[in-house]
Amino acid sequence: MLVNQIIYKKKLSENVFRFTIKSPFIAAEHRPGQFIMLQIDTEYGERIPLTIADSDKENGTITIVFQAVGKTTCLLSRFMEGDSIANILGPLGNPTHIENFGRVICVGGGIGTAPLFPIVKGLKKAGNEVITIIGSRTRDLVIMEKEMRQYSDDLIICTDDGSYGRKDLVTVPLKELCKEKPDMVIAIGPPVMMKFCAETTRVFNIPTVVSLNTIMVDGTGMCGGCRVSIGGKTKFVCVDGPEFDAHLVDFDNMILRLNSYKDFEKNALHKCRLEIKE
Repeated sequence: MLVNQIIYKKKLSENVFRFTIKSPFIAAEHRPGQFIMLQIDTEYGERIPLTIADSDKENGTITIVFQAVGKTTCLLSRFMEGDSIANILGPLGNPTHIENFGRVICVGGGIGTAPLFPIVKGLKKAGNEVITIIGSRTRDLVIMEKEMRQYSDDLIICTDDGSYGRKDLVTVPLKELCKEKPDMVIAIGPPVMMKFCAETTRVFNIPTVVSLNTIMVDGTGMCGGCRVSIGGKTKFVCVDGPEFDAHLVDFDNMILRLNSYKDFEKNALHKCRLEIKE
């Protein structure tokens, strides 16, 4: 079996895919919270960051969950079991600090549920009481429910349309739980979701950690593309993060930088889909 070979593929929803990839060296070193840089074409392909959703050291595999939102992820979604990915670099970033904190609330929004899973798993194995909240627009977009239930003392599911679980934003049950003074909150998801999770916990003075997913080129701190403002200081998500104190993150600046490339991303995705149909 080749290194970087896809040994399992599953379509989780319309544009969300789960790959299990043979990568023994990365699997051996991976810890919760870390990510990879992936490149599907060595000559023209861009490099994109994807957080590792799970790893199996014994079998030498890593799992990624991604959404086809740009050209590279669109092309990646067309790969099949048996295909190999050109380059995968990792594990990168600082791992999540895991210990027995006590009672921890973990919040995942959309595709952010995937990178949250190894953290939930690690926290539970460390002896914490883990309450997990996951949210999505609709029932069809809820991912990794079975895995989360396995390692959560309680799992709360929210959908925007009320088609499954509670018809609420994730911040509603989070606020309810914050009144009981948990020891820590960890949130991963869209920037706006993380921003409002941070504002929710700030009122209760509860330590809160977020994992940021910004634009990256090399993933090793050289390009500066992933810079963010943390407590008024410039940090790089790839080497200083990806996790930061949520109450210090300048989310507005981060969102502004991310949105500056949205039109290019949409055009590239549209062109990619047209080429695939042809």
